[in-house]
Amino acid sequence: MVRRVLECLPSDYAGYSAEELKQAIWAAEGRTVCCEMVAPVPAYISNLTNAEIAKAFGADLMLLNGLDVLNPVICGLDQGTEDPIRRLKALSGRPIGANLEPVDADAIMVEARIVLPKGRTCSVETLEAADRLGLDFICLTGNPGTGVTNKEIAHYVKVAKQHFSGLVIAGKMHGAGSKEPVASIETAKDFIEAGTDILLVPAVGTVPGFTDDELVAIVKYAHAHDVLVLSAIGTSQESSSPRVVEDIAIRNKVAGVDIQHIGDAGFGGLANVENIFALSVAIRGMRHTVSRVAGSAIR
Repeated sequence: MVRRVLECLPSDYAGYSAEELKQAIWAAEGRTVCCEMVAPVPAYISNLTNAEIAKAFGADLMLLNGLDVLNPVICGLDQGTEDPIRRLKALSGRPIGANLEPVDADAIMVEARIVLPKGRTCSVETLEAADRLGLDFICLTGNPGTGVTNKEIAHYVKVAKQHFSGLVIAGKMHGAGSKEPVASIETAKDFIEAGTDILLVPAVGTVPGFTDDELVAIVKYAHAHDVLVLSAIGTSQESSSPRVVEDIAIRNKVAGVDIQHIGDAGFGGLANVENIFALSVAIRGMRHTVSRVAGSAIR
């Protein structure tokens, strides 16, 4: 049997399969923190990686944004590191994932489109590259202005389940520049039918008009189909006051989400560290937070 994420050691994570990692998150009962960070941007502590900093303030899962899986660059690692993801796991003692973006060339845009390098978009080639890098999970989502749509996310969930061995997260944190609802029970059903392991939805309190009742309905449907739910603060509110982050955290915990994500819009491509800590303490208290921040990466 697995340990709860609340108690997992780095050596546990190293031996877990994708399904065992998913079970460890289930067992933590809504007390898992996912921290997003911009991979190719230097951390504001120059001799550290953002993953090490995030771990020190309570993060359980590290989500790399802006990682080109065909030419991976992670600031803070020694120049020329041959196995960057496994090195980052060793330094942080945490599972590592990355965003891959299912861009829709036909998306109706509401803002100027940003063109991504090939290694950041979702394709068979990048999924297989992500697998070779040793990523524990991928997140099929969209950055602002990229033209990612829910239709393309659903399509690439099916592709990912054939070409990537880790966990698959699917959903949008915000509009990503395309003209469509960010989240709904209908899109949730599409992603679940496609085979996603973890459903991503915007945290209540981040995207206008996405309500507590809508989130509760999505969570209940996902859980009935053995799918985890991640609520995301992806609207730069990760740089708000700790009180705002705490309020969002409790509202989404009441709704039943399994993982609470905090975005990368702070100094050096990482959320304000006091807000990572505030999120952790809000959803699981000081005892479990101390356990997460104090544990050595070599245990």
